[in-house]
Amino acid sequence: MKAKAKKIFTNVRIIIALIFIVLALVAIHPNPWASGATIRNVAVNSSASLAGIESPEPNSPPMGRERIIAINSKPVESEADYHHIVSGLEPNRTVHIKTDEGLYKLKTRALTETIILDEIETVEVVEEVFDEETNTTKNVTKKVTRNKTRTIVKGTEDLGLSVYDSPSTNIRKGLELQGGTRVLLQPEEELTEEEMSMLIDNMRYRLNIYGLSDVIVREAGDLSGNQYVVAEIAGAKESEVKELLSRQGKFEAKVGNETVFRGGNDITYVCRSADCSGIDPMSGCGKAAENQWVCKFRFSISLTPEAAERQAEATDDLEVITDNNDQYLSEKLYLYLDNKQVDELNIGADLKGHAATEIAISGSGVGATQQEAVYNSLDNMKRMQTILITGSLPVSLEIVKTDSISPVFGAEFISNSLMIGLAAIAAVVIVIFLRYRRLKVAVPMLFTSITEVIILLGVASLIGWNLDLAAIAGIIIAVGTGVDHQVVITDETLEGSSGEIHDWKKRIKKAFGIIMGAYFTTFVAMIPLWFAGAGLLKGFALTTIIGISGGVLITRPAYASVIEILLKE
Repeated sequence: MKAKAKKIFTNVRIIIALIFIVLALVAIHPNPWASGATIRNVAVNSSASLAGIESPEPNSPPMGRERIIAINSKPVESEADYHHIVSGLEPNRTVHIKTDEGLYKLKTRALTETIILDEIETVEVVEEVFDEETNTTKNVTKKVTRNKTRTIVKGTEDLGLSVYDSPSTNIRKGLELQGGTRVLLQPEEELTEEEMSMLIDNMRYRLNIYGLSDVIVREAGDLSGNQYVVAEIAGAKESEVKELLSRQGKFEAKVGNETVFRGGNDITYVCRSADCSGIDPMSGCGKAAENQWVCKFRFSISLTPEAAERQAEATDDLEVITDNNDQYLSEKLYLYLDNKQVDELNIGADLKGHAATEIAISGSGVGATQQEAVYNSLDNMKRMQTILITGSLPVSLEIVKTDSISPVFGAEFISNSLMIGLAAIAAVVIVIFLRYRRLKVAVPMLFTSITEVIILLGVASLIGWNLDLAAIAGIIIAVGTGVDHQVVITDETLEGSSGEIHDWKKRIKKAFGIIMGAYFTTFVAMIPLWFAGAGLLKGFALTTIIGISGGVLITRPAYASVIEILLKE
């Protein structure tokens, strides 16, 4: 028996399978003792946002997100603990939130309600009025008569944090498993590949601006050639998502209080091609400090003559200041998206009072290495281009379908899936043992099936794929196909072909001939599902393809080697 065990653990196929198991476990990063409340979103201008707490990056792994572990020295072990502690906070008090990344100091704000009284009063109010002729925003003081009001404190305003129970693995749950909203949108006219890419970038950026980080926006289609956009937002209500997606993206650039140009109306072109955008050839990259590189980007935009004139008028009276041998104007260009400031730019001194229709936008990115600085610089450039393009796409989106799933149902889905999975494993073990009545066949077969699931989940965690019900169905198909293939290998190994084949290698080779035929048939059958149903079946197709491919290339050969070693006398 020791000799067989040595052969098993020194076999190349089995060693390869074990390596993939270890790599999959590293990607999954299981931690059954994980506790705390993980931050999902941070509301803009909330107490948490002002304290420096940020929403996680959309593509960050679940185990890498910031976890709240204590509030005012009270331990937080779950989402329920967080809400229980927060519900007892009083307004205008200091709150200390401890996370796995640091300590934050917040100030709670009062939640107020304004009551309208029967008494009348005359007051002066300052209104912001937009002048269509000059295209500027002005403050106008008016006297108005109105009812007196009284403000009462109703409680404490929400801290602005959306949290959930800390995950125990890097496996990303789909909407069916964690709750949220899925919206299927269709452009009213056909878009080119570039227009669709810009539309998706705009939607992602706008949703992220509102503090929604668990956002998936992707292109989809069906077998009829229709174009769709699928937006999936975890932990969001259907009404909130509809309201955000139905808003028309409004972009404005202001110098002081004067609007100099707007996206869609005044910006006629934003360069995204390599000939007029990218790393600035004049500045390039350089070391700013030890272990810090800086790379500057540059791209051009085109304005209408009217916008150029407004820009000239707004900058004509500004002063020129010098900063690190660079000359800028005393006012900055402030960029607003949906009335929220998203960025600000220095205005070059050469634009003072000059009605330029061709403008170069520049910026920079930093990194520990030159390659990282280049990547960050280009990423910042793409973000800036996305902001400037927002609102310029002449296309409307129709909401075709919305699906909203409660987190309670998501928890039930997980519980039911685990129960069904355990029942299926138990049934497979019983049937295999009754069929072969040998533990040295049943145990390796069971272990191989579990290995296939681990490798599949590891790949899904690595590529950031969300596991939804369709993906779970794909896992079941992959495991079922794997058991079928293992039965073929076992039968060929035990019996050969009616006793005619006595060579072990020929038996295994014949079994793999059958397996490869079934593999290619299943693989080809999954390709249409990748594109069908507006992409909603992509999870089923992807997990099935990954599962059967990992099985055929990794676990089936390992299983064949184990069976050959154990059964060979």
